[in-house]
Amino acid sequence: MKLLAFIPIRLTLLLIVGILIGHYFSFDPIHLLFITLFLFVLLTTIFIFEKNTKSILFGAIVTLSFIFLGIYSYTAAQPINNRNHYSKNTQTKDALWSLKIKEILKPNQYSNRYFASVESIDDKKFSGKLLITIPKDSTHQTLNVDDELLTYSDIQSISPPLNPHQFNYKKYLENLGVYHNMKINPGTFVKIKNSQVTLIGIAAKARNHIIKKLNHKNFGTDELSVIQALLLGQRSEISEETYTNYQKAGAVHILAVSGLHIGILLLLIQFLLSPLQYFPKGRTITLILSVILLWAFAFIAGLSASIIRATTMFTFVAYALYLNRPSNTFNILALSIFFILLFINPNLLFQVGFQMSYAAVFAILWIFPLLKEIWFPKNKAVRYFWQLFCVSVAAQLGVLPISLYYFHQFPGLFFISNLVIVPALGVILGMGILVIFLTLLNWLPYPLVWIYNEIIGLMNSLIAWVAKQENFIFSAISFDFIQLLLSILVLVIGVELFTKFSYKRIIFFLMSILCFQGWTIYQDFEANKKSEILVLHQTRKTIIINRNGINLSIITNKNNTPDYLISDYKTAERIDNIKYDSLNNSYSFHEKSLLIIDSMGIYPNLTSPKILLTQSPRINLDRLIDSLMPNEIIADGSNYKSYINRWKATCIKNKIPFHYTGEKGYYNFK
Repeated sequence: MKLLAFIPIRLTLLLIVGILIGHYFSFDPIHLLFITLFLFVLLTTIFIFEKNTKSILFGAIVTLSFIFLGIYSYTAAQPINNRNHYSKNTQTKDALWSLKIKEILKPNQYSNRYFASVESIDDKKFSGKLLITIPKDSTHQTLNVDDELLTYSDIQSISPPLNPHQFNYKKYLENLGVYHNMKINPGTFVKIKNSQVTLIGIAAKARNHIIKKLNHKNFGTDELSVIQALLLGQRSEISEETYTNYQKAGAVHILAVSGLHIGILLLLIQFLLSPLQYFPKGRTITLILSVILLWAFAFIAGLSASIIRATTMFTFVAYALYLNRPSNTFNILALSIFFILLFINPNLLFQVGFQMSYAAVFAILWIFPLLKEIWFPKNKAVRYFWQLFCVSVAAQLGVLPISLYYFHQFPGLFFISNLVIVPALGVILGMGILVIFLTLLNWLPYPLVWIYNEIIGLMNSLIAWVAKQENFIFSAISFDFIQLLLSILVLVIGVELFTKFSYKRIIFFLMSILCFQGWTIYQDFEANKKSEILVLHQTRKTIIINRNGINLSIITNKNNTPDYLISDYKTAERIDNIKYDSLNNSYSFHEKSLLIIDSMGIYPNLTSPKILLTQSPRINLDRLIDSLMPNEIIADGSNYKSYINRWKATCIKNKIPFHYTGEKGYYNFK
């Protein structure tokens, strides 16, 4: 592969390998620092004295040096490895916490949520980041970025998923450097006056000021929410229906200020500044102004992590365009990844947005030039839409494996929404920036508000129409990590084959397809053999699933089982058939008895059963244990917490294993 001939790409891949090793294995940061420094000193010594960069020894030392650099950068970047991290403080009970709000998250139905940095505990300096939840209260005002507060609240561990194949919010937060949650009730904290202001805080205030100004204009509710998302990175006001439509239409990426927006903005800026290139040093001035304007937009959009990442990436792309050498584009793109992962945050490698942004940009740079050469229409308008279609296909090919792995769906009509919206996005962004500018000056005329509102409304209507074409939305696609790797391999070898046909490349391409198909068939075969019985956790409900091959029986006391509980399991486990059964008092699983005791508290006399307690039965558990001598007691989410605590204490006293699904997660009858 020719791309591997570029040194920055090779070094970036080695750094990524090191970060992956650091992610999956634990290392001591001090030892890693000494090893990394030793390797780079050794590398420098060999380079100075041997001056032979093609020797095997030099290549081996380079490889080890950059792998260990990746391991060290990841390990050192983990907040919990910092000696001043709040987790190192043993006296957290009833301690006085000083916190600073860093980011406002989308509120849920019951509470407002924030990321906050730990400033001190009992006046001792500490570091780290917490997830803060404050229950909604009519007298409580929301906090702003840079607000500082004092509280005696305690931290709690973030719960892992309680049911199989659910989204692991705990792991997601750990990749953001957040390990604990703090619930702060209204009235139990004090806001500090005259808190220290940061650049991100100033950006957040500027964004809030713009949003308040826009709220006083005659925009529609849905249109205004989309405008805020497109231009200001504020998605919290988007309705669930609108967001779902964009998701089904394969255009959800438009609602997050990301690489697409910054890339289009860069092209728009370069087009507007193109007359400067006729002046002396015009290209240099264009580069400087482009970078300044990109970061100015990032500032207006709130300087969130995703916006900073995208702007950093396209700062490097702007430099690549300035050099005007296509072969350097991949080098500079690799250098931007290297810079971001090494100096900004190696944890970004494990974030879906980062992976999809770079996959899309890389695919466009690599695949688009090949696709557009297939056909060269003479008509300029036809050529423009053909090239736009090629860009859309290239980007979708790049993100397809990642999208299938994380979201298990593929919008078949993605090219329709992209063919219309992506060309219009430049106009929408340009007009939007003009609208914001005129709003701040109080010069925004009503005709411009009406025109812009109609454009956004038309875009929403198109997306809603595409989303209604259910037959073209392929969802619930089973796609595991091995399939992700193999599909990337098929894509890479396929593009290489398309570049140049040869017997060897055809063989490799066919072998990669056979490997992908072979693994898929093997997984289907294993799914047919697998059987398991699980008690799931669900508040106020009892749900038992009995899986036999690709058939799933859902045993429940209520018919309205949440879709997400079953759909996630169905997709991951390759289930084809589902049926519902009502809950009985007893079952026999694998020659073992399961006795279910509900609110009636009536039970038959069985010998040494497993007991499932549901719907808070009023029973004397000591007497039941003496009578039935159960080998294990299970309690699901349909029981009162006070009952759970009492049963748990009784089981500990009687030395009977006790499993509460709200604490230990789903129960597996192995």
